[in-house]
Amino acid sequence: MAGMRKANPAGSTNSFRGDVLRVLGVLKVATADQIQRIGAPHLSFRHTDKEIPSKQKQARTASHTGALSDMRKHALAENGGSTEAGERLRNLTAKGLEAASYELRRPVTEMGSTARGAGSSGASHPMAVNETVIAMLRPKPNLARLAEDPPAVRAAAQAAVDAPDGIGTIASYWTEIPLPATGTWNAPGKGGAQADVVLTAPQDGVPLLFIEVDNCHETAEELADKLEKYARFFRREMKDTDGRERPMWRTRWTAPASWSGDRTHPPVLLVFNRIGDRNPNRTVPRLTELTRHLWERERQRGGHHVYDGRIPIIATGLQNLREHGPAGAPRSSASAATACNPCWRRSATPAARRPTPGNGKRPGPVSRSTRHSCGRKPSRRKLSVWPAAPPVPPAGRSSPTTGGPEGRAQVAPDAVRRVRGPSHRGRAPGRAGRARAPGTSRGPGGAEGRRLALLTRASRR
Repeated sequence: MAGMRKANPAGSTNSFRGDVLRVLGVLKVATADQIQRIGAPHLSFRHTDKEIPSKQKQARTASHTGALSDMRKHALAENGGSTEAGERLRNLTAKGLEAASYELRRPVTEMGSTARGAGSSGASHPMAVNETVIAMLRPKPNLARLAEDPPAVRAAAQAAVDAPDGIGTIASYWTEIPLPATGTWNAPGKGGAQADVVLTAPQDGVPLLFIEVDNCHETAEELADKLEKYARFFRREMKDTDGRERPMWRTRWTAPASWSGDRTHPPVLLVFNRIGDRNPNRTVPRLTELTRHLWERERQRGGHHVYDGRIPIIATGLQNLREHGPAGAPRSSASAATACNPCWRRSATPAARRPTPGNGKRPGPVSRSTRHSCGRKPSRRKLSVWPAAPPVPPAGRSSPTTGGPEGRAQVAPDAVRRVRGPSHRGRAPGRAGRARAPGTSRGPGGAEGRRLALLTRASRR
Protein backbone atom coordinates (compact mmCIF):
# COMPACT_ATOMS: atom_id res chain seq x y z
CA MET A 1 0.00 0.00 0.00
CA ALA A 2 2.85 2.37 0.78
CA GLY A 3 4.32 1.84 -2.68
CA MET A 4 0.96 2.49 -4.34
CA ARG A 5 0.50 5.63 -2.27
CA LYS A 6 3.92 6.82 -3.35
CA ALA A 7 3.07 6.25 -7.02
CA ASN A 8 -0.33 7.92 -6.69
CA PRO A 9 -0.21 10.45 -3.84
CA ALA A 10 -3.89 11.41 -4.27
CA GLY A 11 -4.91 7.81 -3.67
CA SER A 12 -6.72 7.35 -7.00
CA THR A 13 -7.71 3.90 -8.22
CA ASN A 14 -7.30 2.26 -11.61
CA SER A 15 -11.02 2.56 -12.37
CA PHE A 16 -11.10 6.33 -11.86
CA ARG A 17 -7.93 6.85 -13.87
CA GLY A 18 -9.46 4.69 -16.58
CA ASP A 19 -12.54 6.94 -16.58
CA VAL A 20 -10.32 9.96 -17.14
CA LEU A 21 -8.45 8.32 -20.02
CA ARG A 22 -11.62 7.17 -21.79
CA VAL A 23 -13.51 10.45 -21.43
CA LEU A 24 -10.62 12.77 -22.29
CA GLY A 25 -9.52 10.44 -25.07
CA VAL A 26 -12.89 11.11 -26.76
CA LEU A 27 -13.75 14.66 -25.70
CA LYS A 28 -10.13 15.94 -25.67
CA VAL A 29 -10.93 18.67 -23.11
CA ALA A 30 -13.46 18.48 -20.26
CA THR A 31 -14.12 19.43 -16.66
CA ALA A 32 -13.98 17.05 -13.70
CA ASP A 33 -17.77 17.34 -13.46
CA GLN A 34 -18.24 16.12 -17.03
CA ILE A 35 -15.75 13.29 -16.52
CA GLN A 36 -17.66 12.15 -13.42
CA ARG A 37 -21.09 12.33 -15.07
CA ILE A 38 -19.90 10.07 -17.88
CA GLY A 39 -17.48 7.76 -16.06
CA ALA A 40 -19.27 7.28 -12.71
CA PRO A 41 -22.88 8.54 -13.03
CA HIS A 42 -23.92 6.86 -9.76
CA LEU A 43 -21.95 9.52 -7.86
CA SER A 44 -24.38 12.18 -9.09
CA PHE A 45 -26.99 10.83 -6.65
CA ARG A 46 -24.79 10.98 -3.59
CA HIS A 47 -23.84 13.89 -1.33
CA THR A 48 -27.26 15.45 -1.67
CA ASP A 49 -27.12 16.33 2.02
CA LYS A 50 -24.55 19.06 1.36
CA GLU A 51 -25.77 22.60 1.94
CA ILE A 52 -25.03 24.20 -1.42
CA PRO A 53 -24.62 22.81 -4.98
CA SER A 54 -20.93 23.76 -5.15
CA LYS A 55 -20.21 21.59 -2.10
CA GLN A 56 -22.16 18.72 -3.64
CA LYS A 57 -20.17 19.00 -6.89
CA GLN A 58 -16.88 19.13 -5.01
CA ALA A 59 -17.77 15.98 -3.06
CA ARG A 60 -18.96 13.90 -6.01
CA THR A 61 -16.01 14.87 -8.24
CA ALA A 62 -13.34 14.37 -5.56
CA SER A 63 -12.38 10.89 -6.80
CA HIS A 64 -11.83 11.98 -10.40
CA THR A 65 -10.06 15.16 -9.27
CA GLY A 66 -7.61 12.96 -7.35
CA ALA A 67 -7.16 10.76 -10.42
CA LEU A 68 -6.36 13.84 -12.53
CA SER A 69 -3.84 14.96 -9.92
CA ASP A 70 -2.04 11.62 -10.00
CA MET A 71 -2.09 11.58 -13.80
CA ARG A 72 -0.48 15.02 -13.88
CA LYS A 73 2.39 13.60 -11.83
CA HIS A 74 2.88 10.90 -14.48
CA ALA A 75 2.68 13.45 -17.33
CA LEU A 76 -0.54 11.90 -18.66
CA ALA A 77 -2.85 14.90 -18.11
CA GLU A 78 -2.55 18.64 -17.61
CA ASN A 79 -4.67 21.65 -16.79
CA GLY A 80 -5.96 23.49 -19.84
CA GLY A 81 -7.36 26.77 -18.61
CA SER A 82 -10.87 27.37 -17.32
CA THR A 83 -14.41 27.77 -18.59
CA GLU A 84 -16.36 31.03 -18.57
CA ALA A 85 -17.98 29.83 -15.32
CA GLY A 86 -14.56 29.35 -13.70
CA GLU A 87 -14.35 25.55 -13.82
CA ARG A 88 -10.91 24.14 -14.49
CA LEU A 89 -10.41 22.37 -17.82
CA ARG A 90 -8.38 19.18 -18.19
CA ASN A 91 -6.78 17.57 -21.24
CA LEU A 92 -4.38 14.74 -21.99
CA THR A 93 -0.79 15.04 -23.08
CA ALA A 94 0.62 13.15 -26.07
CA LYS A 95 1.62 10.38 -23.66
CA GLY A 96 -1.89 10.41 -22.21
CA LEU A 97 -3.47 10.09 -25.67
CA GLU A 98 -1.34 7.02 -26.30
CA ALA A 99 -2.53 5.52 -23.01
CA ALA A 100 -6.15 6.39 -23.88
CA SER A 101 -5.84 4.58 -27.22
CA TYR A 102 -5.41 1.31 -25.30
CA GLU A 103 -8.47 2.04 -23.16
CA LEU A 104 -10.60 2.89 -26.21
CA ARG A 105 -8.98 0.25 -28.44
CA ARG A 106 -8.27 2.73 -31.19
CA PRO A 107 -5.15 3.31 -33.27
CA VAL A 108 -2.96 6.09 -31.95
CA THR A 109 -3.12 7.81 -35.33
CA GLU A 110 -6.91 8.19 -34.93
CA MET A 111 -6.81 9.74 -31.45
CA GLY A 112 -6.58 13.33 -32.71
CA SER A 113 -4.85 16.24 -31.03
CA THR A 114 -4.36 17.10 -27.36
CA ALA A 115 -6.56 20.24 -27.62
CA ARG A 116 -3.96 22.23 -25.74
CA GLY A 117 -4.99 25.87 -25.52
CA ALA A 118 -8.71 25.19 -26.04
CA GLY A 119 -9.45 26.84 -22.69
CA SER A 120 -7.65 30.09 -23.44
CA SER A 121 -10.96 31.68 -24.48
CA GLY A 122 -13.36 29.82 -22.21
CA ALA A 123 -13.90 26.77 -24.46
CA SER A 124 -17.60 27.55 -24.97
CA HIS A 125 -17.88 25.41 -28.10
CA PRO A 126 -16.03 22.35 -26.69
CA MET A 127 -18.24 22.53 -23.60
CA ALA A 128 -21.37 22.55 -25.81
CA VAL A 129 -20.02 19.54 -27.72
CA ASN A 130 -19.40 17.72 -24.43
CA GLU A 131 -22.91 18.46 -23.19
CA THR A 132 -24.31 17.19 -26.50
CA VAL A 133 -22.42 13.92 -26.10
CA ILE A 134 -23.73 13.54 -22.54
CA ALA A 135 -27.29 14.29 -23.68
CA MET A 136 -27.05 11.68 -26.44
CA LEU A 137 -25.28 9.18 -24.17
CA ARG A 138 -27.58 9.54 -21.12
CA PRO A 139 -25.29 7.56 -18.76
CA LYS A 140 -27.13 5.17 -16.43
CA PRO A 141 -26.05 4.75 -12.79
CA ASN A 142 -24.90 1.36 -11.53
CA LEU A 143 -27.50 0.45 -8.90
CA ALA A 144 -25.20 -2.17 -7.35
CA ARG A 145 -22.88 0.59 -6.18
CA LEU A 146 -25.77 2.31 -4.41
CA ALA A 147 -26.98 -0.76 -2.52
CA GLU A 148 -26.01 0.69 0.87
CA ASP A 149 -27.20 4.23 0.23
CA PRO A 150 -30.44 5.68 1.69
CA PRO A 151 -33.75 4.72 0.01
CA ALA A 152 -34.21 8.22 -1.41
CA VAL A 153 -30.87 7.96 -3.25
CA ARG A 154 -31.74 4.53 -4.65
CA ALA A 155 -35.17 5.73 -5.74
CA ALA A 156 -33.68 8.68 -7.64
CA ALA A 157 -31.13 6.40 -9.31
CA GLN A 158 -33.88 3.92 -10.23
CA ALA A 159 -35.83 6.71 -11.91
CA ALA A 160 -32.77 7.54 -14.01
CA VAL A 161 -32.40 3.89 -14.99
CA ASP A 162 -36.06 3.69 -16.01
CA ALA A 163 -35.80 6.81 -18.16
CA PRO A 164 -35.37 6.46 -21.96
CA ASP A 165 -32.02 5.07 -22.94
CA GLY A 166 -29.30 6.97 -24.71
CA ILE A 167 -27.25 5.85 -27.68
CA GLY A 168 -24.00 3.91 -27.45
CA THR A 169 -21.16 4.17 -24.95
CA ILE A 170 -18.40 6.74 -24.64
CA ALA A 171 -16.33 4.60 -27.03
CA SER A 172 -19.05 5.08 -29.68
CA TYR A 173 -18.24 8.78 -30.05
CA TRP A 174 -15.48 10.61 -31.89
CA THR A 175 -14.88 14.35 -31.77
CA GLU A 176 -13.20 16.85 -34.10
CA ILE A 177 -12.95 14.46 -37.04
CA PRO A 178 -11.70 15.96 -40.33
CA LEU A 179 -13.79 15.20 -43.42
CA PRO A 180 -11.33 15.88 -46.25
CA ALA A 181 -12.65 17.01 -49.61
CA THR A 182 -9.03 16.88 -50.77
CA GLY A 183 -5.94 15.30 -49.29
CA THR A 184 -5.94 12.29 -46.97
CA TRP A 185 -7.33 11.40 -43.57
CA ASN A 186 -4.07 12.26 -41.81
CA ALA A 187 -3.27 15.28 -44.00
CA PRO A 188 -6.60 16.81 -45.10
CA GLY A 189 -6.49 19.52 -47.75
CA LYS A 190 -8.35 22.78 -47.89
CA GLY A 191 -12.08 23.00 -48.49
CA GLY A 192 -13.12 20.15 -46.21
CA ALA A 193 -15.31 20.05 -43.13
CA GLN A 194 -14.63 18.97 -39.57
CA ALA A 195 -17.36 17.08 -37.77
CA ASP A 196 -17.90 18.11 -34.16
CA VAL A 197 -19.08 14.60 -33.24
CA VAL A 198 -19.27 11.30 -35.12
CA LEU A 199 -21.45 8.60 -33.57
CA THR A 200 -21.17 4.92 -34.50
CA ALA A 201 -23.52 2.71 -32.49
CA PRO A 202 -24.87 -0.12 -34.69
CA GLN A 203 -25.92 -2.00 -31.54
CA ASP A 204 -28.49 0.75 -30.93
CA GLY A 205 -29.61 1.07 -34.55
CA VAL A 206 -27.35 4.03 -35.38
CA PRO A 207 -24.63 2.81 -37.74
CA LEU A 208 -23.36 6.32 -38.47
CA LEU A 209 -24.42 9.83 -37.48
CA PHE A 210 -22.62 13.16 -37.88
CA ILE A 211 -23.39 15.90 -35.34
CA GLU A 212 -22.80 19.64 -35.67
CA VAL A 213 -23.18 21.87 -32.59
CA ASP A 214 -23.94 25.58 -32.90
CA ASN A 215 -23.96 28.05 -30.00
CA CYS A 216 -26.31 30.27 -32.03
CA HIS A 217 -23.42 32.41 -33.21
CA GLU A 218 -23.44 31.24 -36.85
CA THR A 219 -25.74 32.50 -39.58
CA ALA A 220 -27.82 30.27 -41.82
CA GLU A 221 -25.40 30.96 -44.66
CA GLU A 222 -22.44 29.76 -42.58
CA LEU A 223 -24.27 26.59 -41.60
CA ALA A 224 -25.28 25.99 -45.22
CA ASP A 225 -21.62 26.30 -46.23
CA LYS A 226 -20.74 23.59 -43.70
CA LEU A 227 -23.39 21.28 -45.12
CA GLU A 228 -22.07 21.93 -48.63
CA LYS A 229 -18.68 20.72 -47.41
CA TYR A 230 -20.35 17.64 -45.99
CA ALA A 231 -21.90 16.99 -49.41
CA ARG A 232 -18.50 17.34 -51.11
CA PHE A 233 -17.02 14.84 -48.68
CA PHE A 234 -19.87 12.37 -49.11
CA ARG A 235 -19.48 12.51 -52.90
CA ARG A 236 -15.72 11.96 -52.82
CA GLU A 237 -14.64 8.49 -53.88
CA MET A 238 -11.41 6.52 -53.53
CA LYS A 239 -10.22 3.01 -54.16
CA ASP A 240 -11.05 0.49 -51.49
CA THR A 241 -9.01 -2.60 -50.61
CA ASP A 242 -10.79 -4.57 -53.34
CA GLY A 243 -9.71 -2.06 -55.97
CA ARG A 244 -13.22 -0.65 -56.49
CA GLU A 245 -14.13 3.02 -56.26
CA ARG A 246 -16.25 3.66 -53.17
CA PRO A 247 -17.28 6.73 -51.18
CA MET A 248 -14.42 7.80 -48.97
CA TRP A 249 -16.52 7.73 -45.81
CA ARG A 250 -17.32 4.05 -46.35
CA THR A 251 -13.62 3.18 -46.24
CA ARG A 252 -13.49 4.30 -42.60
CA TRP A 253 -16.98 3.63 -41.26
CA THR A 254 -19.40 0.82 -41.96
CA ALA A 255 -23.03 1.27 -42.90
CA PRO A 256 -25.73 -1.23 -43.86
CA ALA A 257 -26.07 -2.19 -47.49
CA SER A 258 -29.04 -0.78 -49.36
CA TRP A 259 -30.81 -1.39 -52.63
CA SER A 260 -29.28 1.81 -54.03
CA GLY A 261 -25.72 0.73 -53.24
CA ASP A 262 -23.30 3.47 -52.21
CA ARG A 263 -25.55 6.37 -53.20
CA THR A 264 -27.06 6.60 -49.72
CA HIS A 265 -25.64 9.35 -47.49
CA PRO A 266 -25.57 9.23 -43.66
CA PRO A 267 -27.63 11.74 -41.66
CA VAL A 268 -26.40 14.98 -40.09
CA LEU A 269 -27.82 16.24 -36.78
CA LEU A 270 -27.73 19.97 -36.02
CA VAL A 271 -27.86 20.79 -32.29
CA PHE A 272 -28.53 24.41 -31.29
CA ASN A 273 -27.30 25.59 -27.91
CA ARG A 274 -29.04 28.90 -27.21
CA ILE A 275 -26.30 30.98 -25.65
CA GLY A 276 -25.71 33.29 -28.62
CA ASP A 277 -27.76 36.14 -30.04
CA ARG A 278 -29.26 34.30 -33.03
CA ASN A 279 -32.67 32.69 -32.81
CA PRO A 280 -32.65 29.15 -34.27
CA ASN A 281 -36.39 29.44 -35.01
CA ARG A 282 -35.42 32.02 -37.62
CA THR A 283 -32.20 30.35 -38.70
CA VAL A 284 -33.76 26.97 -39.53
CA PRO A 285 -36.32 28.22 -42.12
CA ARG A 286 -33.59 30.15 -43.94
CA LEU A 287 -31.26 27.16 -43.75
CA THR A 288 -34.05 24.99 -45.14
CA GLU A 289 -34.23 27.04 -48.32
CA LEU A 290 -30.46 27.34 -48.73
CA THR A 291 -29.93 23.57 -48.50
CA ARG A 292 -33.01 22.36 -50.32
CA HIS A 293 -30.93 20.81 -53.10
CA LEU A 294 -29.05 18.74 -50.52
CA TRP A 295 -32.01 17.04 -48.85
CA GLU A 296 -35.09 17.35 -51.08
CA ARG A 297 -36.40 14.08 -52.44
CA GLU A 298 -36.74 13.20 -56.10
CA ARG A 299 -40.16 12.12 -57.25
CA GLN A 300 -40.35 9.03 -59.45
CA ARG A 301 -43.02 7.53 -61.64
CA GLY A 302 -45.63 5.73 -59.61
CA GLY A 303 -45.66 8.30 -56.81
CA HIS A 304 -42.67 7.10 -54.76
CA HIS A 305 -39.59 9.18 -53.96
CA VAL A 306 -35.87 8.46 -54.07
CA TYR A 307 -33.26 9.97 -51.76
CA ASP A 308 -30.09 8.84 -53.51
CA GLY A 309 -27.41 11.47 -53.11
CA ARG A 310 -29.46 13.36 -50.50
CA ILE A 311 -28.43 14.13 -46.93
CA PRO A 312 -30.99 13.61 -44.13
CA ILE A 313 -30.68 16.78 -42.02
CA ILE A 314 -32.19 16.89 -38.52
CA ALA A 315 -32.31 19.93 -36.24
CA THR A 316 -33.03 20.06 -32.51
CA GLY A 317 -32.07 21.96 -29.37
CA LEU A 318 -29.58 20.95 -26.69
CA GLN A 319 -32.14 21.57 -23.96
CA ASN A 320 -34.59 19.23 -25.70
CA LEU A 321 -31.92 16.52 -25.86
CA ARG A 322 -31.21 16.91 -22.15
CA GLU A 323 -34.85 16.68 -21.14
CA HIS A 324 -36.18 14.04 -23.54
CA GLY A 325 -33.16 12.15 -24.84
CA PRO A 326 -32.35 11.46 -28.49
CA ALA A 327 -35.51 9.39 -29.05
CA GLY A 328 -38.03 11.91 -27.73
CA ALA A 329 -36.56 15.36 -28.31
CA PRO A 330 -38.68 17.71 -30.46
CA ARG A 331 -36.94 18.30 -33.75
CA SER A 332 -37.30 19.63 -37.25
CA SER A 333 -37.16 17.18 -40.15
CA ALA A 334 -36.73 13.47 -39.55
CA SER A 335 -36.62 11.74 -36.16
CA ALA A 336 -33.45 12.44 -34.20
CA ALA A 337 -32.70 8.92 -33.24
CA THR A 338 -31.95 6.92 -36.26
CA ALA A 339 -32.09 7.91 -34.00
CA CYS A 340 -32.69 9.63 -36.84
CA ASN A 341 -34.73 7.67 -38.93
CA PRO A 342 -36.10 4.15 -39.05
CA CYS A 343 -35.41 3.90 -42.78
CA TRP A 344 -31.66 4.24 -42.13
CA ARG A 345 -31.94 1.50 -39.51
CA ARG A 346 -33.84 -0.94 -41.73
CA SER A 347 -32.63 -0.40 -45.26
CA ALA A 348 -29.96 2.31 -45.10
CA THR A 349 -32.16 4.46 -47.30
CA PRO A 350 -32.56 7.71 -45.34
CA ALA A 351 -35.91 9.34 -45.92
CA ALA A 352 -35.29 12.98 -45.13
CA ARG A 353 -38.41 15.02 -44.94
CA ARG A 354 -38.63 18.69 -45.58
CA PRO A 355 -37.46 20.49 -42.43
CA THR A 356 -40.04 22.60 -40.69
CA PRO A 357 -39.32 25.83 -38.79
CA GLY A 358 -37.74 25.12 -35.41
CA ASN A 359 -40.78 25.97 -33.34
CA GLY A 360 -40.37 23.10 -30.89
CA LYS A 361 -43.28 21.14 -32.38
CA ARG A 362 -43.04 17.66 -33.76
CA PRO A 363 -43.19 17.33 -37.52
CA GLY A 364 -46.37 16.22 -39.20
CA PRO A 365 -47.00 12.67 -40.35
CA VAL A 366 -44.98 11.28 -43.20
CA SER A 367 -46.71 11.41 -46.55
CA ARG A 368 -47.76 8.22 -48.33
CA SER A 369 -45.12 8.67 -50.98
CA THR A 370 -42.41 9.12 -48.32
CA ARG A 371 -43.50 5.93 -46.61
CA HIS A 372 -43.12 4.10 -49.89
CA SER A 373 -39.52 5.24 -50.18
CA CYS A 374 -38.87 3.95 -46.66
CA GLY A 375 -39.26 0.40 -47.84
CA ARG A 376 -42.98 -0.16 -47.31
CA LYS A 377 -44.85 -1.71 -50.21
CA PRO A 378 -46.90 0.95 -51.97
CA SER A 379 -50.60 0.21 -52.18
CA ARG A 380 -52.07 -0.24 -55.63
CA ARG A 381 -54.23 2.48 -56.98
CA LYS A 382 -57.81 1.36 -56.56
CA LEU A 383 -60.27 1.99 -59.35
CA SER A 384 -63.69 3.25 -58.36
CA VAL A 385 -66.45 2.70 -60.89
CA TRP A 386 -69.10 5.40 -60.61
CA PRO A 387 -72.42 5.48 -62.51
CA ALA A 388 -72.98 8.86 -64.02
CA ALA A 389 -75.48 10.61 -66.17
CA PRO A 390 -74.35 11.45 -69.67
CA PRO A 391 -72.91 14.93 -70.03
CA VAL A 392 -75.16 17.57 -71.50
CA PRO A 393 -73.80 18.51 -74.92
CA PRO A 394 -73.64 22.14 -76.00
CA ALA A 395 -76.26 23.52 -78.31
CA GLY A 396 -75.88 22.17 -81.81
CA ARG A 397 -73.63 19.30 -80.72
CA SER A 398 -74.16 15.98 -79.05
CA SER A 399 -72.11 13.66 -76.92
CA PRO A 400 -70.08 11.09 -78.83
CA THR A 401 -71.38 8.37 -76.49
CA THR A 402 -75.08 9.19 -76.64
CA GLY A 403 -75.40 9.76 -80.34
CA GLY A 404 -76.93 12.67 -82.20
CA PRO A 405 -75.86 14.56 -85.24
CA GLU A 406 -72.13 13.99 -84.53
CA GLY A 407 -72.36 10.78 -82.53
CA ARG A 408 -70.99 7.61 -84.00
CA ALA A 409 -72.91 5.22 -81.76
CA GLN A 410 -76.08 5.20 -79.74
CA VAL A 411 -75.41 3.94 -76.18
CA ALA A 412 -77.94 3.84 -73.37
CA PRO A 413 -77.19 6.22 -70.46
CA ASP A 414 -77.12 3.41 -67.90
CA ALA A 415 -74.27 1.78 -69.78
CA VAL A 416 -71.95 4.75 -69.30
CA ARG A 417 -69.38 4.36 -66.57
CA ARG A 418 -66.56 6.65 -65.45
CA VAL A 419 -63.29 5.47 -63.92
CA ARG A 420 -61.94 7.70 -61.20
CA GLY A 421 -58.98 7.58 -58.83
CA PRO A 422 -59.05 7.27 -55.03
CA SER A 423 -59.10 11.05 -54.59
CA HIS A 424 -62.87 11.11 -55.28
CA ARG A 425 -65.19 10.66 -52.39
CA GLY A 426 -68.01 8.20 -52.28
CA ARG A 427 -68.03 4.44 -52.58
CA ALA A 428 -67.96 2.20 -55.59
CA PRO A 429 -71.26 0.47 -56.38
CA GLY A 430 -71.61 -3.20 -57.04
CA ARG A 431 -70.54 -4.93 -60.18
CA ALA A 432 -72.30 -3.61 -63.21
CA GLY A 433 -73.55 -5.90 -65.92
CA ARG A 434 -73.24 -5.53 -69.60
CA ALA A 435 -75.52 -3.14 -71.37
CA ARG A 436 -75.91 -2.45 -75.01
CA ALA A 437 -78.14 0.07 -76.60
CA PRO A 438 -80.99 -1.56 -78.52
CA GLY A 439 -80.61 -1.47 -82.21
CA THR A 440 -76.87 -0.90 -82.14
CA SER A 441 -74.13 -3.06 -83.54
CA ARG A 442 -71.62 -4.99 -81.45
CA GLY A 443 -69.63 -1.80 -80.91
CA PRO A 444 -68.19 1.14 -82.72
CA GLY A 445 -64.84 0.84 -84.32
CA GLY A 446 -61.67 2.92 -83.99
CA ALA A 447 -60.62 4.91 -80.95
CA GLU A 448 -64.23 5.35 -79.81
CA GLY A 449 -64.77 1.62 -79.73
CA ARG A 450 -61.61 1.01 -77.75
CA ARG A 451 -62.65 3.65 -75.22
CA LEU A 452 -66.06 2.11 -74.72
CA ALA A 453 -64.52 -1.35 -74.39
CA LEU A 454 -62.18 -0.15 -71.66
CA LEU A 455 -65.03 1.47 -69.77
CA THR A 456 -67.12 -1.66 -69.96
CA ARG A 457 -64.20 -3.90 -68.88
CA ALA A 458 -63.48 -1.67 -65.88
CA SER A 459 -67.13 -1.84 -64.83
CA ARG A 460 -67.01 -5.64 -64.67
CA ARG A 461 -64.04 -5.66 -62.21
